[in-house]
Amino acid sequence: MALAAMLPFAATPALAQQGYPDKPIRLVVPFPAGGPTDTAARIIGQKMGESLKQTVVIDNRPGASGTIGAEAVAKAAPDGYTLLMLATPTLLAPHLIARKGYDIFKDFTPIGAAYELPIVMVVNPQSLPDVTDLQQYIARVKAKPGQFNYTSAGNGSFGHLSTELLKSLGHFDVQHVPYKGSAPAMSDLLAGQVPMMFADMIAALPHIKAGKLRPIAVGSARRVSFTPEVKTVAEQGFPGFDAASWGGLLVPAGTPKEVVAKLSAELRAALADPTVQQKMLGAGTVASFMPPDQLATRMRNDYAKWGKVIQDNGIRGD
Repeated sequence: MALAAMLPFAATPALAQQGYPDKPIRLVVPFPAGGPTDTAARIIGQKMGESLKQTVVIDNRPGASGTIGAEAVAKAAPDGYTLLMLATPTLLAPHLIARKGYDIFKDFTPIGAAYELPIVMVVNPQSLPDVTDLQQYIARVKAKPGQFNYTSAGNGSFGHLSTELLKSLGHFDVQHVPYKGSAPAMSDLLAGQVPMMFADMIAALPHIKAGKLRPIAVGSARRVSFTPEVKTVAEQGFPGFDAASWGGLLVPAGTPKEVVAKLSAELRAALADPTVQQKMLGAGTVASFMPPDQLATRMRNDYAKWGKVIQDNGIRGD
């Protein structure tokens, strides 16, 4: 009798999963509207919504390197109706700021990687007219120690971390000049106030095309379609160097496996769509799917890798 009484209740979650989704899905973007993470989320969310026949609502929750939005998702019901677009800055935030309202590894379940945001090392050609590749740049700064600097979007930004990693591998030193965001950093780079920056491709590309900036290396492991002629850092004497910011979808821990599998399949299908790929390229991101288990591994590897860079250099977030 007791078993019979329990059966209807035991079947309820399975029935709910079979009908999933039966209402709009909220996709939390922990950054302001208009940036590459937000744009990628909107492109992907629209395509997934079309397939799922439910609206995917973008909910921007910026602040504290993305931890405010991430914390909101960690505390949401694990039912598949609240997703997080994780980006590298949010993954690394616990290394840089005191706010710790969640555990990125215990409180979330990966759905899959969604995109990569290539970064490119650029120099002002007026400041460094004879520098056309990475080795020339390193030779130049080594010849005049203490006389060169570089800029970034701020302390703990991905451009900052990438440059510090390269400095340690290349055994050269340039002084960091942090700004409050990529726009003012880019402005002073263009004005010749600072000669070099590891910048998001989407921010640098218009200036590269206009001849105002010269790309000398791509941070990712492979060359990118935006600037196919530009060699990677790895190709220029640093095998294994890989610095690419990325984004992926997570859900709260405890979300049913069937829902996770469905969302992962939908994400894979959306990213395979040529129209989606072209739209993302237009936003400076590269569609790049990775299944949940591989994303989990990447998260742990990147957390450890960049955490060491942060610790070794005594970096603190702004």
